[in-house]
Amino acid sequence: MQRTIRSFSVDDISEFKKRLLPWAQQFETVLWLDSNTYKQQYSSFDCALAVEEFTAIKTDYLNAFEKLKEYQTITKDYIFGYISYDVKNDVEQLSSKNFDGLDFADVHFFQPQKLFFIKGNTIEFQYLKMVDNEIEDDFEAIKKHEDSNPQELANDIKIKLRIHKDEYYAKVNTVLEHIKRGDIYEANFCQEFYAENSTIDPLKVYHHLNEISTPPFATFLKIEHQYVLSASPERYIKKVGNKIISQPIKGTAKRLRSKIDDDKIASDLSRDIKELSENVMIVDLVRNDLSKTAKIGSVKVEELCKVYTFKQVHQMISTVVSEINETTHPIDVLQSTFPMGSMTGAPKVSAMKIIEHLEETKRGLYSGTVGYFTPEGDFDFNVIIRSILYNEEKKYISYSVGSAITAKSNPENEYEECLLKAKAMKYVLLNSK
Repeated sequence: MQRTIRSFSVDDISEFKKRLLPWAQQFETVLWLDSNTYKQQYSSFDCALAVEEFTAIKTDYLNAFEKLKEYQTITKDYIFGYISYDVKNDVEQLSSKNFDGLDFADVHFFQPQKLFFIKGNTIEFQYLKMVDNEIEDDFEAIKKHEDSNPQELANDIKIKLRIHKDEYYAKVNTVLEHIKRGDIYEANFCQEFYAENSTIDPLKVYHHLNEISTPPFATFLKIEHQYVLSASPERYIKKVGNKIISQPIKGTAKRLRSKIDDDKIASDLSRDIKELSENVMIVDLVRNDLSKTAKIGSVKVEELCKVYTFKQVHQMISTVVSEINETTHPIDVLQSTFPMGSMTGAPKVSAMKIIEHLEETKRGLYSGTVGYFTPEGDFDFNVIIRSILYNEEKKYISYSVGSAITAKSNPENEYEECLLKAKAMKYVLLNSK
Protein backbone atom coordinates (compact mmCIF):
# COMPACT_ATOMS: atom_id res chain seq x y z
CA MET A 1 0.00 0.00 0.00
CA GLN A 2 1.37 3.39 -1.04
CA ARG A 3 1.99 6.12 1.47
CA THR A 4 1.37 9.77 0.68
CA ILE A 5 4.55 11.69 1.49
CA ARG A 6 4.95 15.41 2.12
CA SER A 7 7.96 17.29 3.50
CA PHE A 8 8.04 20.64 5.29
CA SER A 9 10.88 22.82 6.53
CA VAL A 10 10.53 24.29 10.00
CA ASP A 11 12.57 27.21 11.33
CA ASP A 12 12.50 26.06 14.95
CA ILE A 13 12.55 22.27 14.91
CA SER A 14 12.91 21.93 18.69
CA GLU A 15 9.69 23.94 19.16
CA PHE A 16 7.92 21.74 16.59
CA LYS A 17 9.15 18.60 18.41
CA LYS A 18 7.81 19.98 21.69
CA ARG A 19 4.34 20.22 20.15
CA LEU A 20 4.40 17.02 18.09
CA LEU A 21 4.46 14.43 20.88
CA PRO A 22 1.72 16.11 23.00
CA TRP A 23 -0.40 16.40 19.81
CA ALA A 24 0.06 12.63 19.28
CA GLN A 25 -1.49 11.76 22.66
CA GLN A 26 -4.96 11.78 21.06
CA PHE A 27 -4.12 8.34 19.58
CA GLU A 28 -4.32 5.02 21.45
CA THR A 29 -1.02 3.77 20.02
CA VAL A 30 2.02 6.08 19.94
CA LEU A 31 5.69 5.24 19.42
CA TRP A 32 8.27 8.03 19.53
CA LEU A 33 11.98 7.41 18.91
CA ASP A 34 14.39 10.28 19.57
CA SER A 35 18.16 10.24 19.01
CA ASN A 36 18.51 13.61 20.79
CA THR A 37 20.85 14.41 17.83
CA TYR A 38 23.53 12.37 19.62
CA LYS A 39 26.55 12.13 17.33
CA GLN A 40 26.49 8.49 16.29
CA GLN A 41 27.77 6.78 13.19
CA TYR A 42 24.69 4.76 12.27
CA SER A 43 21.84 7.26 12.58
CA SER A 44 18.96 7.23 10.05
CA PHE A 45 16.95 10.18 11.39
CA ASP A 46 16.87 12.53 14.37
CA CYS A 47 13.34 11.53 15.41
CA ALA A 48 10.48 9.28 14.33
CA LEU A 49 6.86 9.22 15.44
CA ALA A 50 4.41 6.45 14.53
CA VAL A 51 0.74 6.72 15.55
CA GLU A 52 -2.60 5.01 15.00
CA GLU A 53 -2.69 1.32 14.14
CA PHE A 54 -3.72 0.53 10.57
CA THR A 55 -2.83 -3.16 11.07
CA ALA A 56 -1.18 -4.82 14.07
CA ILE A 57 0.13 -8.06 15.55
CA LYS A 58 -0.05 -8.77 19.27
CA THR A 59 0.96 -12.19 20.55
CA ASP A 60 2.56 -14.18 23.33
CA TYR A 61 6.00 -15.78 22.98
CA LEU A 62 4.80 -19.07 21.40
CA ASN A 63 6.05 -19.07 17.78
CA ALA A 64 6.44 -15.29 18.18
CA PHE A 65 9.23 -14.92 15.64
CA GLU A 66 7.37 -17.05 13.07
CA LYS A 67 4.25 -14.91 13.47
CA LEU A 68 6.30 -11.70 13.28
CA LYS A 69 8.05 -12.97 10.15
CA GLU A 70 4.71 -13.61 8.47
CA TYR A 71 3.36 -10.18 9.49
CA GLN A 72 6.47 -8.29 8.39
CA THR A 73 6.66 -10.18 5.06
CA ILE A 74 2.99 -9.60 4.19
CA THR A 75 2.88 -5.96 5.32
CA LYS A 76 5.98 -4.78 3.36
CA ASP A 77 5.63 -1.36 5.01
CA TYR A 78 6.97 0.44 8.05
CA ILE A 79 6.08 -1.47 11.20
CA PHE A 80 6.94 -0.24 14.69
CA GLY A 81 6.81 -2.12 17.98
CA TYR A 82 8.57 -4.22 20.57
CA ILE A 83 9.78 -7.70 21.49
CA SER A 84 9.80 -8.43 25.23
CA TYR A 85 12.66 -10.27 26.93
CA ASP A 86 10.41 -13.27 27.57
CA VAL A 87 10.36 -14.11 23.86
CA LYS A 88 13.59 -15.92 24.83
CA ASN A 89 11.16 -18.74 25.62
CA ASP A 90 10.41 -19.02 21.90
CA VAL A 91 14.11 -19.17 21.01
CA GLU A 92 15.23 -21.68 23.67
CA GLN A 93 13.64 -24.24 25.99
CA LEU A 94 13.09 -21.68 28.74
CA SER A 95 10.19 -20.37 30.81
CA SER A 96 9.25 -17.27 32.83
CA LYS A 97 7.26 -17.87 36.00
CA ASN A 98 8.27 -14.82 38.04
CA PHE A 99 5.90 -12.06 39.17
CA ASP A 100 4.71 -9.59 36.51
CA GLY A 101 2.96 -6.40 37.64
CA LEU A 102 2.78 -4.79 34.19
CA ASP A 103 1.08 -7.31 31.84
CA PHE A 104 2.55 -6.18 28.52
CA ALA A 105 1.95 -8.58 25.61
CA ASP A 106 5.16 -10.44 24.66
CA VAL A 107 5.20 -8.97 21.13
CA HIS A 108 3.32 -6.00 19.69
CA PHE A 109 3.97 -4.42 16.27
CA PHE A 110 1.78 -2.09 14.25
CA GLN A 111 1.66 -0.52 10.82
CA PRO A 112 1.14 3.18 11.55
CA GLN A 113 -1.56 5.13 9.78
CA LYS A 114 0.51 8.29 10.34
CA LEU A 115 4.28 8.43 10.34
CA PHE A 116 6.66 11.35 10.87
CA PHE A 117 10.43 11.54 10.38
CA ILE A 118 12.51 14.52 11.50
CA LYS A 119 16.00 15.10 10.11
CA GLY A 120 17.67 18.46 10.59
CA ASN A 121 14.99 21.12 10.02
CA THR A 122 12.84 18.94 7.77
CA ILE A 123 9.81 16.95 8.84
CA GLU A 124 8.48 14.28 6.52
CA PHE A 125 4.87 13.12 6.83
CA GLN A 126 3.97 9.65 5.51
CA TYR A 127 0.25 8.80 5.66
CA LEU A 128 -1.81 5.77 4.67
CA LYS A 129 -5.41 6.12 3.40
CA MET A 130 -5.36 9.88 3.54
CA VAL A 131 -8.33 12.20 3.21
CA ASP A 132 -7.97 15.52 1.34
CA ASN A 133 -5.41 17.93 2.82
CA GLU A 134 -5.08 15.78 5.96
CA ILE A 135 -1.29 16.18 6.08
CA GLU A 136 -1.45 19.98 5.63
CA ASP A 137 -4.23 20.23 8.23
CA ASP A 138 -2.27 18.12 10.74
CA PHE A 139 0.91 20.14 10.08
CA GLU A 140 -0.95 23.36 10.94
CA ALA A 141 -2.61 21.73 13.98
CA ILE A 142 0.76 20.53 15.32
CA LYS A 143 2.33 23.99 14.91
CA LYS A 144 -0.52 25.53 16.92
CA HIS A 145 -0.91 22.71 19.44
CA GLU A 146 -1.01 23.86 23.05
CA ASP A 147 -0.61 21.13 25.63
CA SER A 148 -3.69 21.16 27.82
CA ASN A 149 -2.87 21.66 31.48
CA PRO A 150 -1.34 18.37 32.53
CA GLN A 151 -3.05 16.71 35.43
CA GLU A 152 -1.73 17.73 38.81
CA LEU A 153 -1.00 14.52 40.65
CA ALA A 154 -0.32 14.02 44.30
CA ASN A 155 3.30 12.97 44.24
CA ASP A 156 3.41 10.46 47.06
CA ILE A 157 5.07 7.67 45.12
CA LYS A 158 6.61 5.10 47.46
CA ILE A 159 9.36 3.21 45.65
CA LYS A 160 10.03 -0.28 46.98
CA LEU A 161 12.77 -2.81 46.26
CA ARG A 162 11.81 -6.25 45.09
CA ILE A 163 15.16 -7.62 46.37
CA HIS A 164 16.63 -6.11 49.55
CA LYS A 165 20.33 -5.43 50.00
CA ASP A 166 21.34 -8.52 52.00
CA GLU A 167 19.29 -10.77 49.74
CA TYR A 168 20.89 -9.09 46.71
CA TYR A 169 24.37 -9.84 48.10
CA ALA A 170 23.38 -13.49 48.69
CA LYS A 171 22.07 -13.81 45.12
CA VAL A 172 25.23 -12.27 43.64
CA ASN A 173 27.29 -14.76 45.68
CA THR A 174 25.19 -17.57 44.17
CA VAL A 175 26.05 -16.25 40.68
CA LEU A 176 29.73 -16.18 41.71
CA GLU A 177 29.46 -19.83 42.81
CA HIS A 178 28.14 -20.72 39.34
CA ILE A 179 31.08 -18.87 37.78
CA LYS A 180 33.59 -20.70 40.01
CA ARG A 181 32.01 -24.02 39.02
CA GLY A 182 32.39 -23.13 35.36
CA ASP A 183 28.64 -23.05 34.60
CA ILE A 184 28.96 -19.49 33.19
CA TYR A 185 31.57 -16.72 32.76
CA GLU A 186 29.20 -13.80 33.26
CA ALA A 187 25.57 -13.10 34.12
CA ASN A 188 23.59 -9.89 33.92
CA PHE A 189 21.61 -10.05 37.17
CA CYS A 190 18.74 -7.54 37.49
CA GLN A 191 16.44 -6.24 40.20
CA GLU A 192 13.16 -4.34 40.14
CA PHE A 193 12.16 -1.13 41.90
CA TYR A 194 8.41 -0.56 41.88
CA ALA A 195 5.50 1.52 43.18
CA GLU A 196 1.92 0.34 43.66
CA ASN A 197 -1.29 2.39 43.66
CA SER A 198 0.59 5.25 42.04
CA THR A 199 -0.34 7.55 39.18
CA ILE A 200 1.99 9.59 36.97
CA ASP A 201 1.67 11.87 33.96
CA PRO A 202 3.61 9.67 31.50
CA LEU A 203 4.45 12.44 29.03
CA LYS A 204 5.75 14.74 31.75
CA VAL A 205 7.85 11.96 33.30
CA TYR A 206 9.25 11.00 29.88
CA HIS A 207 10.22 14.60 29.08
CA HIS A 208 11.91 14.98 32.47
CA LEU A 209 13.81 11.68 32.10
CA ASN A 210 14.90 12.55 28.57
CA GLU A 211 15.99 16.03 29.62
CA ILE A 212 18.35 14.81 32.33
CA SER A 213 19.76 11.94 30.23
CA THR A 214 19.50 13.01 26.51
CA PRO A 215 20.31 9.47 25.32
CA PRO A 216 20.59 8.37 21.66
CA PHE A 217 17.75 5.83 21.88
CA ALA A 218 15.04 7.62 23.83
CA THR A 219 11.58 6.06 23.51
CA PHE A 220 8.05 7.02 24.44
CA LEU A 221 5.64 4.14 23.84
CA LYS A 222 1.93 4.27 24.62
CA ILE A 223 -0.38 1.34 23.94
CA GLU A 224 -3.75 2.25 25.47
CA HIS A 225 -3.03 2.20 29.25
CA GLN A 226 0.54 0.83 29.07
CA TYR A 227 3.63 3.00 28.72
CA VAL A 228 7.39 2.74 28.21
CA LEU A 229 9.36 5.88 29.10
CA SER A 230 12.92 5.10 28.11
CA ALA A 231 16.27 6.89 28.23
CA SER A 232 18.18 4.02 26.66
CA PRO A 233 21.78 4.65 25.62
CA GLU A 234 22.11 1.27 23.86
CA ARG A 235 21.49 -0.03 20.37
CA TYR A 236 20.72 -3.74 20.22
CA ILE A 237 20.93 -4.31 16.46
CA LYS A 238 20.49 -2.50 13.16
CA LYS A 239 20.24 -3.68 9.55
CA VAL A 240 21.18 -1.44 6.62
CA GLY A 241 21.03 -3.35 3.33
CA ASN A 242 23.12 -6.45 3.93
CA LYS A 243 25.09 -4.94 6.82
CA ILE A 244 24.23 -5.83 10.43
CA ILE A 245 25.44 -3.62 13.30
CA SER A 246 25.31 -4.55 17.00
CA GLN A 247 26.59 -2.19 19.73
CA PRO A 248 26.65 -3.83 23.17
CA ILE A 249 27.31 -1.73 26.27
CA LYS A 250 29.23 -3.20 29.20
CA GLY A 251 31.13 -1.01 31.64
CA THR A 252 29.76 1.98 33.54
CA ALA A 253 31.25 4.85 35.55
CA LYS A 254 29.52 7.84 37.12
CA ARG A 255 29.97 11.42 35.89
CA LEU A 256 31.86 13.80 38.19
CA ARG A 257 31.46 17.58 38.54
CA SER A 258 35.08 18.60 38.02
CA LYS A 259 36.26 18.19 34.41
CA ILE A 260 39.64 16.87 35.59
CA ASP A 261 38.01 14.25 37.84
CA ASP A 262 35.44 13.39 35.16
CA ASP A 263 38.12 12.88 32.49
CA LYS A 264 40.11 10.75 34.93
CA ILE A 265 37.19 8.46 35.82
CA ALA A 266 36.45 7.99 32.08
CA SER A 267 40.13 7.18 31.46
CA ASP A 268 40.14 4.77 34.42
CA LEU A 269 37.05 3.04 32.98
CA SER A 270 38.82 2.50 29.66
CA ARG A 271 41.61 0.61 31.51
CA ASP A 272 39.56 -1.17 34.18
CA ILE A 273 40.38 -4.89 33.88
CA LYS A 274 37.00 -6.06 35.21
CA GLU A 275 34.97 -3.73 32.96
CA LEU A 276 37.11 -4.59 29.92
CA SER A 277 36.70 -8.32 30.50
CA GLU A 278 32.89 -7.86 30.86
CA ASN A 279 32.75 -6.05 27.54
CA VAL A 280 35.05 -8.46 25.68
CA MET A 281 33.05 -11.51 26.85
CA ILE A 282 29.86 -9.98 25.46
CA VAL A 283 31.61 -8.98 22.23
CA ASP A 284 32.59 -12.63 21.79
CA LEU A 285 28.98 -13.66 22.42
CA VAL A 286 27.68 -11.09 19.87
CA ARG A 287 30.25 -12.25 17.30
CA ASN A 288 29.01 -15.80 17.80
CA ASP A 289 25.34 -14.72 17.49
CA LEU A 290 25.99 -12.71 14.32
CA SER A 291 27.96 -15.57 12.76
CA LYS A 292 24.74 -17.67 12.65
CA THR A 293 23.41 -15.54 9.77
CA ALA A 294 26.63 -13.92 8.49
CA LYS A 295 28.57 -14.59 5.30
CA ILE A 296 31.68 -16.56 6.26
CA GLY A 297 34.49 -14.28 7.43
CA SER A 298 32.32 -11.14 7.50
CA VAL A 299 31.96 -10.73 11.29
CA LYS A 300 34.26 -7.92 12.43
CA VAL A 301 34.74 -5.78 15.53
CA GLU A 302 34.72 -2.18 14.25
CA GLU A 303 35.29 -0.65 17.67
CA LEU A 304 36.31 -2.39 20.89
CA CYS A 305 35.65 -1.02 24.38
CA LYS A 306 35.42 2.65 23.46
CA VAL A 307 34.25 4.94 26.28
CA TYR A 308 31.34 7.23 25.39
CA THR A 309 30.06 9.99 27.66
CA PHE A 310 26.39 10.62 28.46
CA LYS A 311 24.82 13.15 30.83
CA GLN A 312 24.51 10.70 33.74
CA VAL A 313 27.28 8.16 33.12
CA HIS A 314 30.29 7.10 31.06
CA GLN A 315 29.72 3.83 29.15
CA MET A 316 32.01 1.37 27.40
CA ILE A 317 30.58 0.46 23.98
CA SER A 318 31.79 -1.94 21.29
CA THR A 319 30.59 -2.16 17.69
CA VAL A 320 30.37 -5.56 15.98
CA VAL A 321 29.29 -5.84 12.32
CA SER A 322 28.58 -8.56 9.78
CA GLU A 323 27.31 -9.06 6.21
CA ILE A 324 24.34 -11.27 5.39
CA ASN A 325 23.13 -12.77 2.12
CA GLU A 326 20.33 -11.09 0.14
CA THR A 327 18.18 -14.15 0.82
CA THR A 328 18.49 -13.98 4.64
CA HIS A 329 15.19 -12.90 6.20
CA PRO A 330 15.53 -9.91 8.59
CA ILE A 331 13.54 -11.75 11.29
CA ASP A 332 16.10 -14.60 11.22
CA VAL A 333 18.81 -12.09 12.22
CA LEU A 334 16.74 -10.95 15.20
CA GLN A 335 15.79 -14.48 16.23
CA SER A 336 19.39 -15.74 16.14
CA THR A 337 20.68 -12.87 18.31
CA PHE A 338 17.77 -12.47 20.77
CA PRO A 339 17.85 -11.63 23.62
CA MET A 340 20.88 -9.34 23.37
CA GLY A 341 24.02 -10.66 25.07
CA SER A 342 24.58 -7.50 27.09
CA MET A 343 21.41 -8.30 29.08
CA THR A 344 21.97 -12.04 29.55
CA GLY A 345 25.56 -13.20 30.02
CA ALA A 346 27.75 -15.96 28.64
CA PRO A 347 27.21 -18.69 27.71
CA LYS A 348 23.80 -17.23 26.95
CA VAL A 349 21.38 -20.09 27.68
CA SER A 350 23.05 -21.13 30.95
CA ALA A 351 23.14 -17.50 32.10
CA MET A 352 19.44 -17.02 31.25
CA LYS A 353 18.48 -20.10 33.28
CA ILE A 354 20.45 -18.93 36.32
CA ILE A 355 19.16 -15.35 36.28
CA GLU A 356 15.56 -16.51 35.74
CA HIS A 357 15.90 -18.59 38.91
CA LEU A 358 17.48 -15.79 40.98
CA GLU A 359 15.50 -12.76 39.80
CA GLU A 360 12.19 -12.09 41.55
CA THR A 361 10.39 -10.38 38.65
CA LYS A 362 9.54 -11.35 35.10
CA ARG A 363 11.52 -8.91 32.96
CA GLY A 364 8.84 -8.40 30.32
CA LEU A 365 9.69 -5.33 28.27
CA TYR A 366 12.71 -4.45 30.42
CA SER A 367 15.79 -5.74 28.55
CA GLY A 368 13.61 -6.42 25.56
CA THR A 369 13.71 -4.15 22.54
CA VAL A 370 11.73 -1.40 20.79
CA GLY A 371 12.25 -0.40 17.18
CA TYR A 372 11.00 -0.57 13.62
CA PHE A 373 11.26 -2.23 10.21
CA THR A 374 11.35 -0.29 6.92
CA PRO A 375 9.43 -1.41 3.80
CA GLU A 376 12.78 -2.71 2.43
CA GLY A 377 13.32 -4.98 5.45
CA ASP A 378 15.94 -2.83 7.18
CA PHE A 379 15.52 -2.38 10.94
CA ASP A 380 16.86 -0.66 14.03
CA PHE A 381 16.23 -1.77 17.63
CA ASN A 382 17.34 -0.42 20.99
CA VAL A 383 17.76 -2.13 24.37
CA ILE A 384 15.07 -1.24 26.90
CA ILE A 385 17.18 -0.15 29.88
CA ARG A 386 17.13 3.07 31.98
CA SER A 387 13.37 2.91 31.49
CA ILE A 388 10.19 3.43 33.49
CA LEU A 389 7.36 1.02 32.66
CA TYR A 390 3.85 1.98 33.69
CA ASN A 391 0.47 0.30 33.68
CA GLU A 392 -2.02 3.13 34.20
CA GLU A 393 -4.97 0.78 34.75
CA LYS A 394 -3.20 -1.17 37.49
CA LYS A 395 -1.46 1.98 38.84
CA TYR A 396 1.80 0.03 38.79
CA ILE A 397 5.16 1.69 38.09
CA SER A 398 8.34 -0.32 37.55
CA TYR A 399 11.97 0.25 36.68
CA SER A 400 14.68 -2.39 36.74
CA VAL A 401 18.45 -2.21 36.71
CA GLY A 402 21.19 -4.79 36.49
CA SER A 403 24.91 -5.30 36.33
CA ALA A 404 27.23 -7.90 34.87
CA ILE A 405 28.56 -10.35 37.43
CA THR A 406 31.98 -11.81 36.56
CA ALA A 407 34.61 -13.68 38.60
CA LYS A 408 36.08 -10.33 39.70
CA SER A 409 32.73 -8.95 40.92
CA ASN A 410 32.22 -7.65 44.43
CA PRO A 411 28.54 -7.72 45.59
CA GLU A 412 28.77 -4.27 47.22
CA ASN A 413 30.22 -2.66 44.09
CA GLU A 414 27.55 -4.31 41.92
CA TYR A 415 24.85 -2.99 44.23
CA GLU A 416 26.32 0.52 43.97
CA GLU A 417 26.36 0.23 40.17
CA CYS A 418 22.66 -0.68 40.22
CA LEU A 419 21.86 2.36 42.37
CA LEU A 420 23.84 4.59 39.99
CA LYS A 421 21.84 3.28 37.01
CA ALA A 422 18.56 3.68 38.92
CA LYS A 423 19.30 7.26 39.99
CA ALA A 424 17.73 9.11 37.04
CA MET A 425 14.51 7.04 37.09
CA LYS A 426 14.07 7.48 40.83
CA TYR A 427 14.75 11.22 40.59
CA VAL A 428 12.16 11.91 37.87
CA LEU A 429 9.48 9.81 39.57
CA LEU A 430 9.90 11.72 42.81
CA ASN A 431 10.31 15.14 41.18
CA SER A 432 8.00 15.26 38.13
CA LYS A 433 5.22 17.31 39.71
